[in-house]
Formats: sequence, C-alpha cells, structure tokens
Amino acid sequence: MTDEDYMRRAIELAHRGEGGVNPNPLVGAVIVKDGKILGEGAHLKFGDLHAERNAIKDAHRKGNDIKGATIYVTLEPCCHHGHQPPCTEAILEEGISKVIYGSRDPNPLVHGKGEKFLKEHGVLVTRDFLRDECDELNPVFFHYITAKTPYIVMKCAESLDGKIATVTGESKYISGEESRNEVMKMRNLYRGIMVGIGTVKADDPMLTCRLAGGGRNPIRIVCDTRLSTPLCSRLVMSACEVETIIACSERVSEEKAAEFKEQNIKIVKCPERDSEIDLTFLVKKLGEMEIDGILLEGGGILNASMLRAGLVDQVDLFIAPMILGGDAKTIVGGKGVEHLKDAWHFSIKGVEKCGEDLHVILRKMI
Repeated sequence: MTDEDYMRRAIELAHRGEGGVNPNPLVGAVIVKDGKILGEGAHLKFGDLHAERNAIKDAHRKGNDIKGATIYVTLEPCCHHGHQPPCTEAILEEGISKVIYGSRDPNPLVHGKGEKFLKEHGVLVTRDFLRDECDELNPVFFHYITAKTPYIVMKCAESLDGKIATVTGESKYISGEESRNEVMKMRNLYRGIMVGIGTVKADDPMLTCRLAGGGRNPIRIVCDTRLSTPLCSRLVMSACEVETIIACSERVSEEKAAEFKEQNIKIVKCPERDSEIDLTFLVKKLGEMEIDGILLEGGGILNASMLRAGLVDQVDLFIAPMILGGDAKTIVGGKGVEHLKDAWHFSIKGVEKCGEDLHVILRKMI
C-alpha cells in the first residue's frame, strides 16, 4: 500500500462519524509501521475520543507496538484542551515519529499550532497530503468555524423541466426511492432542517430522519413571518419529541407566541425585510445556537429568498427522468433575475446516478 492508500483509508474511516460529531469535524486516522496497519480510528461522537486516540486505542487492543510508526490523519492534530486532551500529546507519548495530515484546521485554537508543537518535539510532519480529498469531508465545519453561521444546503427534487410538482400540486413522489433514502441520510448529517410556512400548510411534514438503521432527527426550523403555523400541525404536535424552532416577525404579539411556546416550540423573533423575516438575521441567530449546518427543503418562495440573501452554500439536486410541463411550480420562485449577470452561479462538484434519478451536487462560486 502507498501513502495515498493509507490516507484514503483514513478518509473512509472518517465517514463513520457522520451524524454524530457535529459541530466537530469528521476525522479519520491510520497508524502504519513497516508497511503494516497497526491501528485505525475515527472521531465517532461529539465529546468522545478523537480519531488519533481511537487509532492508538485500537493498536493497543491488538497488542501492537507503535513506537516509531507513522500516523495518517485527515485533519491537523489538535493541540488544545477541549472535551478531550490534545491529540498532539498522545502522539508524543506513544513515540509516533511521523505525522502525515491532509486538511489544515481553520480553528484559531489549532491552526498551524498542532504542526508547530509536533515539529518542536522532533516529530516529522507532512501537511496538505491529499488535501482536496480531505477537505471534502468537512465543508460544514470549515464554513461554520470561520463564518460562525450555518452551512446551508438547498435540497431539491425536480423533473427534467425543473418542476417540483404537477399543475395540480401533486409532488409525491417526483424522485425515486433511492433518492429519498439519500435525503434521509442527509437529514441525519445536518444539525437543522428548514422549510417555509407554505410547505407546512401544503404538506404537513414531520421533517424527521427515517433511516432504516436509525438516525438523528435534525432541529426543525420553520420560516413563518406571521406565525400562522397551525397548532394542529404535525410539527407542533410532535415538538415535545423533536426540537422545533419557528422564526417569525418581531411584530408578532407575545400572546400569540406564547401559544407555541406552551407546545415546547422555540420562537425566534426577527426584524422584517420586504415584508418577510430577515433571513440573514435568522441565520446568524441559528449560528449562535450552534446549528452548524442546515438542509433547506423549502419550496420555490423560500429558496428564492435564501438565494437572494446569498445564504445558499450548496445545492443538492435530484433530477427525475420525467417531464411535467405547464406552469407548475419550479425549484426557485419569485420574480427571478432580469439579466444573466445577476444569476446565482454554482460550480458542479459531482454528478452520480441515484436509482433512476441523477444527483447533482453544486457549490456556490466565491
């Protein structure tokens, strides 16, 4: 096996933490000596052992001597005390002689300091190894740690002609079963899920994670300027079981807000902009609540508002092989743009087959 093989194994291991480590990053680690893997690990749960310590623990469990070994890590080892002690100290204590890592940690508590500490104590360090591949593990973490706002992914299922429903409003289901299963995996990944009041009234959704093997429900966020969410809706009725936030105008009375608070719903009051809640204000507040990533499953109106505000970082588009025609709703509503120069531009990061559908992943061009 080559250095690339060992790092790609670490990347593979890192995915084991999906849905469990937020707001921490996904990290994998592999310990190698004389061409043999002695230990493997990943960060699996927020607050628990980091990948490096889990790899060391695995090596000990197998009875392997790791003195003089090389550790491949997808992210720069931490050097500060948080929920866990520094991984750099564990590397020194075990006598690991070389560290090869992929991504640089943008966290100011770590950035460059882990590498500096290791080098000062005689450990050989190689950085930026397969960096692009390692960076792909943590777009949410990298965005949140620097911007302090959630990374927002607009998820859409559409027909070949860009429709999200028929002319009568029928939308279940445009995408196939495989695509819907993929969406459940995404709900497990992101800390929050956001819809508008139109979706609540039209579909009465639960917005939960329904993976066959279990998963974590995201925090449900409803953008509802006038606080008109029906008290009999499934979102309200299940708020004691699943954390739910409704964002409304600051003009909404406390008496009205109290009705929802009694149902265990958190109300976030926002200033208005163009007769809607100020989405930029809301997203900043959600970041302060440690919501690092949001899956946007809104309709055309909310999608358009989020795009206009420059808040969409990624688009996951599931395209079904069907044509609906007519003037049915599209993934982005509103007035649209008048000139191509005003369009919202994205770069294609990936295209893959998902059952009979196509899954296209796009990132905002900076």
